[in-house]
Amino acid sequence: MVAQVEPFHAIAISRLAHQLRSEGRSIIHMEFGQPSTGAPAAAIAAAHDVLDNDAMGYWESVPLKQRIARHYLETYGVTVDPEQIILTCGASPALVLALSCLFEPGARVAFARPGYVAYRNTLKALYLDPVELACGPEDRFQITAAALAAIDPAPQGVIIASPANPTGTIIPPDEMRAIAEVCSARNIRIVSDEIYHGLCYEGRARSMIEDAPRALIVNSFSKYFSMAGWRLGWLLVPPELIDVARARMGNLFLTPPSLAQHAGLIAFDSRDELERHVQSYARNRRMLLDALPALGLGSIAPPDGAFYIYADVRHLTGDSMAFCKQLLLDTGVAIAPGIDFDPVDGQGYIRFSFAVSTELVAEALRRITPWFAERQHMAAP
Repeated sequence: MVAQVEPFHAIAISRLAHQLRSEGRSIIHMEFGQPSTGAPAAAIAAAHDVLDNDAMGYWESVPLKQRIARHYLETYGVTVDPEQIILTCGASPALVLALSCLFEPGARVAFARPGYVAYRNTLKALYLDPVELACGPEDRFQITAAALAAIDPAPQGVIIASPANPTGTIIPPDEMRAIAEVCSARNIRIVSDEIYHGLCYEGRARSMIEDAPRALIVNSFSKYFSMAGWRLGWLLVPPELIDVARARMGNLFLTPPSLAQHAGLIAFDSRDELERHVQSYARNRRMLLDALPALGLGSIAPPDGAFYIYADVRHLTGDSMAFCKQLLLDTGVAIAPGIDFDPVDGQGYIRFSFAVSTELVAEALRRITPWFAERQHMAAP
């Protein structure tokens, strides 16, 4: 039987948004989690030089692997061998590699609900069994050590995300350590999705590698480094899985784009420019947090990091997809339906991405404020 994989509903919203734009409508894209800024200027300049002087081909950049290894020492105080870094074509292939390295078909893998849509669907595509753990406001929409300890029987694996998509919540350090301890005691293998590291507004995001040396760490240049279209990421594996992961990478994906690897190496040392992006996201976050309660969106996940706000709209709708389509048609503002992230309760939630310019956030609020006011009036008893 072929695995049944659900669609990514935000893509349908984006398709409609692009159709409306082609018809002359003004559209503000807040449906996808991708920076509106481009790659760092120095990385682009390096890419131009490579295009002029290098024919390129299948290639794995040793200097980039060494630079990423140095990043773990500088940022998390953890020493890793550069050979533990498997360069990938973005975080999505890194997740496929991680799951296929660790689990046989039928293995049970837990993750938070709400959670990134591709966790559920990638697990299904690999014939693994998703175990969704309902996480609400009382848990800051995050997996806890207690929840993992209570699963009977224990799953073979767990996917951790901190900061998380769609909520932006960060798991506190003590809880990260507790999760690592429970997983060690119950022989639960950890895959930690850390693509939003560097995008933090409240505290520091702790890497799972600090507490669980055998965890597999997924990361990417798409978010903090503002290089989504370059399709470059990496998977950090424990030493015993280096050969297993390299074999899968080579057979399934060959190598990441050579041009992206050259640019990624330079991007690592473009911190001033990248931190200015983070400052912009912080302003956008504050603007939305200040404005949304007046729109009737007072119940939201605490966005400690990433660039999302996950808002409760159950008082306004029971169909988040139809809600987002109508918002787009009426205002030109595209956002993501909660059904992507939570197939059980997501019909009553929406997600804003604030990875656009501050000017566009202000314009989006100007457009949607009267729209939400009308919806609140219609919903009033």
